[in-house]
Amino acid sequence: MGSTAQLEKKPHAVCIPYPAQGHIKPMLQLAKLLHTKGFHITFVNTEFNHKRLLKSRGPDALNGLPDFQFKTIPDGVPPSDVLDATQDIPSLCESTSTHCSSPFKDLLVNLNDYSSSQVPQVSCVVSDGAMSFTLAAAQELGIPEVFLWTFSACSYLGYFQFSKLIEKGIIPLKDASYMTNGYPDTVIDWIPGLEGIRLKDLPSFLRTTNPEDIMVKFVLQETKRARKASAIILNTFEELDRDVLKALSSYLPPIYCIGPLNLLQNQVNDESLKELGSNLWKEEPECLEWLNSKEPNSVVYVNFGSITIMTADQLVEFAWGLPNGQQTFCGL
Repeated sequence: MGSTAQLEKKPHAVCIPYPAQGHIKPMLQLAKLLHTKGFHITFVNTEFNHKRLLKSRGPDALNGLPDFQFKTIPDGVPPSDVLDATQDIPSLCESTSTHCSSPFKDLLVNLNDYSSSQVPQVSCVVSDGAMSFTLAAAQELGIPEVFLWTFSACSYLGYFQFSKLIEKGIIPLKDASYMTNGYPDTVIDWIPGLEGIRLKDLPSFLRTTNPEDIMVKFVLQETKRARKASAIILNTFEELDRDVLKALSSYLPPIYCIGPLNLLQNQVNDESLKELGSNLWKEEPECLEWLNSKEPNSVVYVNFGSITIMTADQLVEFAWGLPNGQQTFCGL
């Protein structure tokens, strides 16, 4: 009886990131912070990324803790033996939207079955803002859901403009020539919080000539569903994005700014949590020897992200900009 009562009192958050590196890391940071506040955590990866994490971090990396467990759901993307690459983003967006709702609901039901799981009843779902398929299952089971937007508040506000850009006939682009004829420099002067922004500065998924583009339809879907969440968590702080946050508040349920998550995580002293990592690629610490040979504050660190693709011309332009800055630099 005592253990059952203790389980019932402990809040239980089910955290599910979008299955890409830049989403998994901040979601895991948030999950660790919730754990330090007394939450039981179930962290949900796709089966594909579960395998990637085991390959990069070792076979015991996802054993978890008694109150911090890892679970999986399928992503619906055809199986692949290539584990060292991010899956095609448009295919992944389409597949998760179509195939993941039912497996996620089954997981929630199983977690709430005391006889099989021996974990507290699920108190809430913390879902990536690009995994809104989770809403249907959470609402059906009467579980409140919060969205975490892992990128900048500015980008989130940009995504909410897609429907109006379509209404105004600004997108999709008329033809491929609009990519290079100066049209992307068009100033968009009607977005509160982003006054004077150019079309090319808004999220790049809008640069399409296809009215049925997968990513444009996905953005419209995700921003519409975001309004139905119980709350939105942003990885920022109010002083940094005050005007943008004010504009976003007209679209969204209550917004909570709790960033930067990486700095908050640095204050967590639980050694067992530090062992829980999110790197999908095997770490290569050899570069640290080179870094340690340099004077403090003398190196510029450049990271293009985990899925960025640059043309040869873009890479050359960026590379020449670094030495012209008269700084030693390290590029990854």
